[in-house]
Amino acid sequence: MNKTIRVRQSKYTKLERQLTLTQRILANRNLNPEQTLDYGLDKLLPFESLKDIDKAVTLLFDAISNDRNILIVGDFDADGATSTALCKLVLERFGATKVDYLVPNRFDYGYGLSPELVEVASTKRPDLIITVDNGISSIAGVAKAKALGIKVLVTDHHLAGEQLPNADAIVNPNQPDDQFHSKNLAGVGVLFYMLLALRKYLRERNWFNDTRAEPNLAHYLDLVALGTVADLVPLDENNRILVKQGLRLIRLGKARPGISELLALTKRKLSKIKSSDLGFAVGPRLNAAGRLDDMSLGIECLLAPDKSTANEYAQILHSLNSDRQEVEQDMQQDAQQILAEQKLEVNDEQSICLYQPHWHQGVVGLLASRVKDKVNKPCIVFADESETVLKGSARSVKQVHIRDALALVDAQHPGLIYKFGGHAMAAGLSVEKSKLKQFKQAFDVAVKTLLAGDLIENTIESDGELLASDLNIQSVIDLESIGPFGQGFPEPVFHGVFNVLSQRIVGQNHLKLTLSNEQLKQPVSAIAFRVEPSEWQDNANRIRVAYQLDINDYFAQPELQLIVTFIEKVS
Repeated sequence: MNKTIRVRQSKYTKLERQLTLTQRILANRNLNPEQTLDYGLDKLLPFESLKDIDKAVTLLFDAISNDRNILIVGDFDADGATSTALCKLVLERFGATKVDYLVPNRFDYGYGLSPELVEVASTKRPDLIITVDNGISSIAGVAKAKALGIKVLVTDHHLAGEQLPNADAIVNPNQPDDQFHSKNLAGVGVLFYMLLALRKYLRERNWFNDTRAEPNLAHYLDLVALGTVADLVPLDENNRILVKQGLRLIRLGKARPGISELLALTKRKLSKIKSSDLGFAVGPRLNAAGRLDDMSLGIECLLAPDKSTANEYAQILHSLNSDRQEVEQDMQQDAQQILAEQKLEVNDEQSICLYQPHWHQGVVGLLASRVKDKVNKPCIVFADESETVLKGSARSVKQVHIRDALALVDAQHPGLIYKFGGHAMAAGLSVEKSKLKQFKQAFDVAVKTLLAGDLIENTIESDGELLASDLNIQSVIDLESIGPFGQGFPEPVFHGVFNVLSQRIVGQNHLKLTLSNEQLKQPVSAIAFRVEPSEWQDNANRIRVAYQLDINDYFAQPELQLIVTFIEKVS
């Protein structure tokens, strides 16, 4: 599918010629280019506006002060794992002595606090269940827990449905009537805020003393940063503060041993860790536990008190991630064959649903993301949940709110979807296998309804062309100073036309290039990762590329390197 490069526009565009490179990037993200970014913790939004926060801390204080059994129920992804670890570590620092956790195995119980999971939880005899990164849709599960006499505190960030669970307290910035200014906190971010509120509550009651020191919660921001980046929530100003401070801990070598060991396995230098390293290196290894095995392996890695223990778990996660990559590669090959047979690009469908009975349900989300990127249409990939039910994972493009699309299907065809939930760009659902064809048709109608006649754009948004004077290492350093970048605050991307001086394939289909143009005094190095050999014509001597600036410090002398994200031949 052909792509076009489009230069970002903003209300500050008229000032562009007067702006520095970093100011231009801020302006292109509709931030005042004249402002000085301050990512200090004192700039975080206050927790007081979170609905039910007072109820939540009262519940927690009662449980801690009366030495009650607390059970954390997490989710099987990186956000859920970091949330679970953070909750256990900090509650114990606050003085709780009976804290345990339970994470549903996706293959046995599925997502969230289900009634079946409550049955398992009840064997641990909890007085209080705390859900982290889940619970807002657990109507039946919460009811089951309450019927058993268990108090329930829900902490979540997912969008609420029409009905809320009858929990003792719900902390979720996305619940109705919540006044918290940012709606983009990850599950681990919501939990961090609740712990901030609890610490203040304890402090006001003179809870801390010489034998029970008050913890500095900033020391746990490495976990918050990891969960926030890995969950792909938008990095608004509040989230950027959390991630920036977490990255600072990691770079200083003060991260949890589990995070440090996972980074060490990826050969990353701690002093130069970026948010993308958390998203592309640590997150997948942590998620591999939940995808192929049991997320308790990932949680134990994060809880590990020392390097030796952490390394043991990190090695297991690293191996699971390798297995996951093999499974995903096989599924990608299947998907490519299906797409070729369907000739997707020329048909009238604005969405795609794929299913194969042998596909692994722990990897369907990754495949959906790959297919969505390839065809630039909302995509749902299904695998068997049982003999009669399919579990699907959905990924979308900017123009289609995927949860809204599923809600529209549910409203127009009651009962067609067994259950669903999610965000604008990602969602999960279950449907009966016998109704898959009907669902495909209904889903495509819903997507077309939301598009309202518009075509899905396939564009690369660029921050413009760079002057030769900006193609240097100092520009990389300057740009990093205004990060972290990520979802909602995208990494700077530039474009330009270059002459190809040399080219070769290195590693696993990575294209190494030496480029020049009329403005450059010296050639510049570039690399394009995972290039399809069939799509690259090696006789191209002039190309148009979209790229990011990077520093290649593999050799003794660091050099500027362009990370090519899009490439096309120029005639």
